Parts: sequence; C-alpha cells; structure tokens
Amino acid sequence: MPLKRRCVYDPLAELIAYYAEHDATPQAATVETTLPVEERLKERIIRGDRLGIERDLDEALERYSPLDIINRFLLEGMRVVGDLFGSGQMQLPFVLQAAETMKAAVAYLEPHMERVEDATPKGTIVLATVKGDVHDIGKNLVDIILSNNGYRVINLGIKVPLEQMLHAVEEHNADALGMSGLLVKSTAVMKENLEAMEARGIRIPVVLGGAALTRRFVEHDLRQIYSGKLAYAQDAFDGLQFMEELVRAKEHVHPQQPTTSLEVSLALQHTQQELASWPVEHVRTERQQCGQPVVRRTSSVRRDVPIPVPPFWGSRVVEDIPLEHVFGYINENALFRGQWQFRRGRRSEEEYNAIIEQQARPAYNALKLLCKREKLLQPKVVYGYFPCQSDGDELIVYRPAERSGDALYQVWSELPACNLRAGEFALVEWVRFRFPRQREGRFLCIADFFRPIESGDYDVVAFHVVTIGDRATPYARQLFEEGRYRDYLFFHGLSVESAEGLAEYWHKVIRTELGIAGNDAAELKLLFVQGYQGSRYSFGYPACPNLEDQALIMELLRPERIGVTLTEEFELVPEQSTSALICHHPQARYFSVR
Repeated sequence: MPLKRRCVYDPLAELIAYYAEHDATPQAATVETTLPVEERLKERIIRGDRLGIERDLDEALERYSPLDIINRFLLEGMRVVGDLFGSGQMQLPFVLQAAETMKAAVAYLEPHMERVEDATPKGTIVLATVKGDVHDIGKNLVDIILSNNGYRVINLGIKVPLEQMLHAVEEHNADALGMSGLLVKSTAVMKENLEAMEARGIRIPVVLGGAALTRRFVEHDLRQIYSGKLAYAQDAFDGLQFMEELVRAKEHVHPQQPTTSLEVSLALQHTQQELASWPVEHVRTERQQCGQPVVRRTSSVRRDVPIPVPPFWGSRVVEDIPLEHVFGYINENALFRGQWQFRRGRRSEEEYNAIIEQQARPAYNALKLLCKREKLLQPKVVYGYFPCQSDGDELIVYRPAERSGDALYQVWSELPACNLRAGEFALVEWVRFRFPRQREGRFLCIADFFRPIESGDYDVVAFHVVTIGDRATPYARQLFEEGRYRDYLFFHGLSVESAEGLAEYWHKVIRTELGIAGNDAAELKLLFVQGYQGSRYSFGYPACPNLEDQALIMELLRPERIGVTLTEEFELVPEQSTSALICHHPQARYFSVR
C-alpha cells in the first residue's frame, strides 16, 4: 500500500528558520555521516534531524529488518530523549521534534514491513479528556510520547463520558486508561469515574493527569476509593514510565485478579442499565460553604469609594481588533516557561536567556507573522457595564424594567452615562451572584467591593467575554494530526496566551473607559501582577470557585454573538476564550476562599 505523503513545505518551519537566521541563531548540529548507520539513526532521533534520514534507513534495511531498526535504534534514541528531558537537559519543543523524526522514520519503514511482521505494540492505552473539559494539550502530549515509544494509543478526544472510555477499553483490549483534565472541576469528575468503576468491580490500571491534580490527591485521596492500580502523571514521560512498569509487571498478574479489558467486558455485560443511569453528583464544596452561616463583612473594605461613570449601560460587541494590540499584552514568561515549557533548570540566568533568544523568540516571531497572514487568530469581545448592588454575600445586577429579550443585549440608551440613585430609574433585578466568603483572615467576599443596597446608590460592574475565534482549535488539531508536534505545541500555547493577552488588553480598555487607568503601572510586567486599580475575577478560580456562575455571564452578555458557547460543565468553547467580572474598587485584589 503506497505511503501517503503530505507536502514537504511547512510554512511555520520555514518562518522559524528565517527568523533563526535573521537573529543569527546557531543551528542545531547535524548528524555526523562518518558514524555507523546504527549510531546515525539513534543520533537523528535525539537531535530531531530528519534531513537525509531516508538514506540512512535504506542503508540500515540492507542489514536489518524494519522491526529491528525500530526496536534497536529508533526507540533507543527516544529512550535517550526521555532521559535528557527528565534531567532537564532537553527542552520540550525538542522532545517533540525528536518525536516528529521518529514518526517520519516509522512511516518510511511501514511499506517495507511484511504483513506477518506487522509490529505488535508494547501495550495499549485509552486516553481521554474527561466529560465537560475541552482542554487536550496535555493528553495529546502523552499521546505523542507513548505512540512514538512503541505503544498503541486510542485517543478519544475531549469531553468524554465514562461509558465511552470503558467501551473503548473493551473494544481495543486496552491495558490501561488515562484520564486528563485542566479544570478543578475535572478532578471531581475523575473521582466520580473512579467511584463508578469501583462500584462495578472494574479494576483496570488508571493514570491521571492535569493542571489541577496533585500527586497527594491522586496517591492518597483517590487511592482510598479505587482499588485498581492508580498513578499520577505530572508530564508525558511519567505516563511513559507508568506504561513501561505496567507492561513489565503484566506477566506476573495473578489470573484471579484480571486488570484489563476482560473484566471491563464482563462488568459491562452485567451493568449496562446501571451504567446508563449511574448518578453523577458533582462536588459542591464551595456551594455548601456558601450556605453556611454568613460571616459579617469585613470592616477593612471601604464602602464609600467613588463610583466611576461608565461610557454606556448595557453591552456591545467589538470585532476586528488588531492582533498587534493583543500581542502587545501577551505575558512572554507565561508563554515561554508555561505553555512552551522552556525550563531554566540548573542553567545560569545568562544561559537560560540565551535559550529564549535563540530558540523561543524566533518561533514566537514566526508564529505572530503566520497568525496575521493566515488570519488564524480573530479576536472578538462582548462586554458591558451594569448597575449593581451588594446584598450580604450576593451581588445583584439590574436591568431596565421595560427591556426584555433581544432588547437587553445592546446599549441601554434610556439610561444616562452617569451615577445612578435608587428610585431615579425603573430598574429590576436581572441576575444574582452568590459568592463564598473567607472564613478566617480578612473574611473577604467579592460582594464587599460593591455598594450595598442600603446605601441607595447603584454601583457599576463590568463583565466581558473574549475569544480569539474558532479557527485556532481546528488548526491546532490539524498540526497534531499531521505529526507536526513542535508546531502544535507552539501554536496551541500562543493561542491560549493570546486569549489571556486579549483579556488583559480589554481590561485596560475598560479601566480607561471608567477613568481609572491613570493608576496603572508603567511597566507591562507589573500589569500582570495587578499593577492597576481594581481586579478581574474569573469563575473557577480561588475567589469565585463556582464555575456554574459562567451561566449567569452568558445570561448577561449572550456571548454567542461572538461565537462563544458553554459546555454542560460550564466551560467556554472555543477553548481559547475567557470571561471575567471586573471590579473597580481600589481594595479589590485576588484572594482565596478556603
């Protein structure tokens, strides 16, 4: 069967190469042609050097079978890559470049394999992002590392219910199940899934990963509810180690204690009706906390601060935002260290800065140019200003009494752009937010930062939903499916940080419109640590942990107007979107509710 080959021209790679040359960046050393072919192949994987690999593979095929080449030389190169990454000597983008080279080499060898020689995978794992979560970068990185180290990966994608995971385990005779999720709420879904599996007698080995997970939570709390093998993966190579240990131990499993898809199949046969109706009870710790006796508001928060005058009441949509404005507010530290995972490790500051300037920045410059040229990022905002008052731990948002339906989602021209007093205009309650309060320390609650009902004044609260559009996710998926793993990491990271940059930029616009931007710090890096008056709170974070309140923002702004919707787990789609409540109070800062 002829091997499908895509166009060798890679616009992102070409742009990165151009900027690398423009910035006088030293290129990676190529593999010495004088080395024995066995060593050349191993070195090509380690260096991520694909140029000329076909010649080396042809030479190796004169002496070795395709499977020998894969198992003895290519996989050995990937093992070294894993060791280098684990010791901090190799950055993640170059791990992915090695994986790209590995995939290209295996693809070249496939037509040379006889049917009887078809490679048997070392093991099989089903991977999925849990129900309600749309984030898949971590899961896909695990897919890349495992699939290029000899494992078969069944990647089910995002928002996957437990039933679908278990059926995939049975269908593919999987050795393990991997669950991923970014949100705090996703950890609760993982817990529910494990409880459901335990109740059905399913004991398949499970590995969990995600930004909100901790090793202690998995290995202490979750192990108490699930008696099957359970592990925490901090990164993709932890997932690889889990599978390596699982495969080594597989032949020693007692026959009366099945741990793979056989028991899943039996359990499913007997519990199909139960599985379909299994009750899912989401963790409501924060909600329960809200229902506890109210703590009196702290006297340290002033109630008499001046109320800014908004430029309008109601909401409006803003499109055609120049990408330069967005890029100007990107937190490069979050992009390079967080998203792209360029880590300093044991390097000196000078050495690390050299890596950033020689490796990260050329990619950043190239990507910005590509995004502009191909219109991959399309920033849009829906935002508004609303009259409000606090009522204990609650924030009441008002609307004009005469408006309803579509008339709510525009500028309310009947309300003048001035401070409002109770009784002057016919306003009625629209939505009510209920916030948790700290039960120790300063006893803070977000509602404290707004004028109370008894003051007779209407305060002003701003909300916004921002997105960089619906083209980013499909393009990132395309890069992943084409095996352009490094490009996938770079573009996905930039798209996520562009959404954060847009939120930062639009918060600046709102502060300017409210007349409080004069208190902004002069340096951009200080804005990233709240170097301004007021605060921007997003639901799902410590001060307002109830992600369900996203639905109230949807009610206020109707962000479908800019293509943003909400999942059943109250998460924004597209993934590269954020929402926020914006408070002008000078004492408003980030805080945690415990």
